[in-house]
This record gives sequence, structure tokens and C-alpha cells, in this order.
Amino acid sequence: MLSRKPQLLSRYRRQKRYLLLSAALLLVVLGVFLAWWLLPGLLLLGWITHEAWLADHLFYSPHDDYQYRFPPDTPRQQVSLRDGRVQLSEPLAAGETLILEIELRSSGLGYWLDPQVLLGDDRQDFERGVSGRRYLNVSGQADVLARSELLIQGRHCRLPATATLYTLHNPDYAQRRIMVLAPHADDAELAAFGLYSRASAVLIVTLTQGEIEAEAYQRYDLDAAQAARLKGRLRSWDSIAVPLWGNVPQKRCVQLGYYCLQLSAMLEDAAETFASRASGESDIRSARCHNPLPLPADADGQPSGKNLLGDLVALLEHFRPEIVVTPHPQLDPHPDHYATTLAIDLAAKLANWQPEIALLYANHLHDNDRWPMGPAGCGIALPPAFTSLPADALWSPTLSEAVQLDKAMALAMQHDLQGRLPIKKRLRRRIQQVLTGRSWPPTGENEFFRKAVRRHELFWVRRFDA
Repeated sequence: MLSRKPQLLSRYRRQKRYLLLSAALLLVVLGVFLAWWLLPGLLLLGWITHEAWLADHLFYSPHDDYQYRFPPDTPRQQVSLRDGRVQLSEPLAAGETLILEIELRSSGLGYWLDPQVLLGDDRQDFERGVSGRRYLNVSGQADVLARSELLIQGRHCRLPATATLYTLHNPDYAQRRIMVLAPHADDAELAAFGLYSRASAVLIVTLTQGEIEAEAYQRYDLDAAQAARLKGRLRSWDSIAVPLWGNVPQKRCVQLGYYCLQLSAMLEDAAETFASRASGESDIRSARCHNPLPLPADADGQPSGKNLLGDLVALLEHFRPEIVVTPHPQLDPHPDHYATTLAIDLAAKLANWQPEIALLYANHLHDNDRWPMGPAGCGIALPPAFTSLPADALWSPTLSEAVQLDKAMALAMQHDLQGRLPIKKRLRRRIQQVLTGRSWPPTGENEFFRKAVRRHELFWVRRFDA
């Protein structure tokens, strides 16, 4: 599973090189047989075309069907989409999470502009040229849907006459004891700020310092190792301080201080120590000075799998969470995210306390870097899934506009999401804004301000012992 994204990226880059080589040969032919002075203009036109329509990292065909299965007892019904409304065939079952399975077909313009489905006061975007099964998120619109008055309209795409509506019922997990696992500072905010900011009892555990990719900090006349140490200190502080904006006090936040991109190796060889690849540090205690309780690894500070599991066992037994919020092991390909979920699963088997439910999130995807597609503030349709996934239930709580703004501000406090984009990416956004109608929020330039600040949060619900 972890090797899938590098394989997809390698194939994507190979295909792109062939395309660029073909385009270069065509330009040479035009220059030789027509006029050489056409080449600069054609090169500029080709670059603009690339930035507007070919720069998305989409590692699959938009004609592929998404593959989802829900638990067999999930209420479902056929609905009509005629006359611009979602019309039920029977009364709406009780449930707060509503998913509409639909066969979507792009129009001609939908190959150039993002296909959109307008759902009442919501909008959900899909891949250009889409032609296949997709899943709309109708959560938060149950009242108008129950009256068969939910308006639906395709823009740059065609809707079918019928669709399938799934209704999933969950308790309000915010009222249970929750442990949120964040592989890095900001993962808790990206995935679950709306959830944890209204939770009655929550513990946020961040596993790593987040010290890698610190080149920007070298502008302070620091070498690479010093910059990594500074970034690790800042992001460790973020993991403790930012949750206070979401009503989580410092005594409910724990920073374990392990090192980025080392978690998988630690779990494979639990007795070995794995120092930071970027800072050179090998004592995790420097990141733990604000923790509210002692943990097993405080004794020697070694970054080892044995210590990581010991820390997680101690936290499970101390806090006794009923719900654990952690990355989806099949959908989120980041190695630290995968290792985080593997680690809590192993720790639960060793602990005297086991949670009941895992709420799984995906902050990254294997094959679509733009998901959730469309602008900030819109709903979250289900992500692309082409391999067999467990038949998990879904829980998609709705965030008010006020909570969305607070979530955006929490992200703005994160040091890793600050700073301006490189000029190449700023130019790309301007081109896409003018030619394809895409938009980005004023709250921050990082792509996560568009992707994570939405009217929904989305979790896959899995029994912890499954």
C-alpha cells in the first residue's frame, strides 16, 4: 500500500515526459517547415495550456468508477433526479450522514472546466472529463431532502435520472472520550478541528516533531541541521498551543517528539534507535518539556519502536479513550500516517484498555492531490477509491461557517502552513483562476486552506477490533 503512490507518480512523470517530448518534436517541425519566429509564441501558449489544464496530479482515468461498499444493513433507496430535485421513493431513514451514489457524465465544457454538482446551498466538484460512478455528500441537508425539495443541478456535467441514497446513522462521537492521533502538528486540525473543538473529553497526541523540509529556515543564517531543529521546536510548540484555539487546554495535548519519516522503521525494528534524518538529534526529550504527564520514553529519550509503543500504551491506559481518531491505513499513503495507525493498533493489543471505535481520516491521497476538489467552504464528496476497501460506515458532521473560519485560523497558526507560495505556483493559480474559474480562499496560500476548510469533516467508522 505504501509503495503505490511512488509507483503512480513515476508513471505520471513518465507519461508527461513522453507528452513533452512529442510536443517539442512538433515545435521543431513547425519551426523548420513554417517559420522559426512562431516558436516563442507557441512555447508560451504550450506552457499556459499546461498550467491551466495539465498540471493536476491525477493518477487515474476520470472514466474509472469509484468503488465503495457500505455495511450490509445500511438503509438505501432509489431516488429520482428529475425536474431538478432529489425526490425520494420512500420516507428518509434516520441518520445524519447521507451519501448519494450517482453516475456522472461530463459535458463538452467539462473537459476544460471543473464539473460541478449543485446540491441545495452546496457545491461539489469532480475531475475534468468525469464519466463514472461518484459519491456526493448530502449530510446536513436531511430536512429539505426528506421533503423531496433538495435542488440538484449539474454544471459542465450531466446527471442521470435516478441515483442511490445511503443513510448512515451514528451517535455523536464528540460526546465520547476521544483520542486524536496526529502524525505531525496540523494533522489534528486538518482532519478533526470541528470534531475536537466541541468534544466533551479529548486528548490530542502528536507523534513527531515535524522537523524535515526546513530549507526555508536557513534564511536565518542557519545550517541545515540547525534549521531542522528550529522547525522541530516550532512545530512541537504548534502541536501543544494551537488546540487551545479549539477549546483544548495544554494539559490535554501530548507531544511524543519522534522524528519524521522514521516511524515505519521504528516499528519494523523496535529495539533499534532512529535519529532524525534532518537535525541529527537522537534524544526526543527536548520536544516533551510541555507534556502534562510522564511517559515511559522520558527515561532514556531514545527514538525507538519499543518506546513509541510504550508511550501509546501508557496514554491508552491513562486516558481510556472510547474513540481513537487516526489516519485511514488504506487511503492515506503518507508513511508516517500509515505507521501511526499501525502503532496504535499494536499498542491497543498490549494495553489493558482498548477503544471501541476508530474514526479514520485521510489528509493525503494516493492518486489525487486536489481532493477534496472545488473551493473552500463547499462539501466533501467521497475521495477516489479503486481498490477493495473494508465496508466501513461513514460519519460526516457538518461545520457552521463560524467553525470553518475558526478552523482556517487554526491552520493559519501552524508554522508549516505559513509563507508565500513559489512564484511558479502563484502564476499557475492566476492562470487557472482566469482560464478555468478556479478560486482559492483569502485565509492562506497553502493548498490545505482550500482542501480542509469545508462544510463537512469526513471519517470512516471502523470497530477497533475489526
